[in-house]
Amino acid sequence: MNPVAESFVRNMKSECLDRMILFGEKHLRYVVGQYVEHYLTERPHRGVVNVRLTNPEADTGEGEIRCRERLGGLLKGYCREAA
Repeated sequence: MNPVAESFVRNMKSECLDRMILFGEKHLRYVVGQYVEHYLTERPHRGVVNVRLTNPEADTGEGEIRCRERLGGLLKGYCREAA
């Protein structure tokens, strides 16, 4: 699990924490929580054939594509609405 944990921490630093100014522990916990939610539900993973970890079947379908923004647009996730 060590390479997985190192990859997660490296991704969180490069995609999120290096681009923000944090104002205290409460703000840091909020930002990390938002990133974890984004990482697990909205971000495709290269090691899993570029599918999301939760609800991968949501990527198929005919619905309209919508964008989910987190942290003021720093993190974006795209998915299709149900038809």
